[in-house]
Amino acid sequence: MAELISVIVTTYNRADALEAVLRSLACQTDHDFEVVVADDGSGPATAELIESWKAKVGRRLGHVWHDDRGFRAAEIRNRAILASRGAYCIFLDGDCVVRPDFVGTHRRLAERGWFVTGNRILLSPKLTAKVLREKLTPESWPFSAWLAQRWRGGINRLSAILRLPLGPLRRLRQKMWRGARSCNLAIWRSDLERIEGFDAEYSGWGKEDSDIIVRLLHAGVHRKDGIFATGVLHLWHPEADRSNLTTNESKLSDIIASDRIRAQRGLSSLQGASTIAMVSS
Repeated sequence: MAELISVIVTTYNRADALEAVLRSLACQTDHDFEVVVADDGSGPATAELIESWKAKVGRRLGHVWHDDRGFRAAEIRNRAILASRGAYCIFLDGDCVVRPDFVGTHRRLAERGWFVTGNRILLSPKLTAKVLREKLTPESWPFSAWLAQRWRGGINRLSAILRLPLGPLRRLRQKMWRGARSCNLAIWRSDLERIEGFDAEYSGWGKEDSDIIVRLLHAGVHRKDGIFATGVLHLWHPEADRSNLTTNESKLSDIIASDRIRAQRGLSSLQGASTIAMVSS
């Protein structure tokens, strides 16, 4: 696949973690990609950080922002999709550090008619604080270092560090939506446009990423597993407010029971809107 890839990084008021993510993206072995930060209403520190990293990343670094009106990850991701230029979009959270072959591996796994779901390891609060405080580069650590961290309780698992050539086994869960997360998810732009992207009817934390997976499956797009290939290093953060979870779960149940593929409030609801408050390149 020779097309440009857009890495869409979702963030909210966590500049130190975002800096670690941008640093890891600046060191990719595959250079044919752009980065668009989908900023869900952060304060000025995030914009200043992104501006300071433009020259360091070495490729287009865009910033899409809307005002802070609570958790609106689905909507800001849609804004970032519209601002991006790539034929293939990789969604990444702003606290998920990637290893040097992350973009290249996603490129190799990309296949028309399929989306790719990756996995992650969770860093402990103590290890996360140390990484951010001392500006460590865990994306470059050897396996032996991760083995030691697993022994000490610094991470919850090793699977996302391992590399295994799974071949056809990557297609075993092609019709399953469970376990897929938007913190490490790759989708063709044409498929995103067909299903109208994420559904901004989901507000508050939870299930907007499951919703888009279900609708992709309804549309006949299959799931390919990026496990043991594209794992990310997820920095610890406090648990998000889950007060809207019950409502969001009800919405998800409705979409599972239907055959609908298009978001109720998706990409087309934003096209040409002035509410894309800032896009910088």
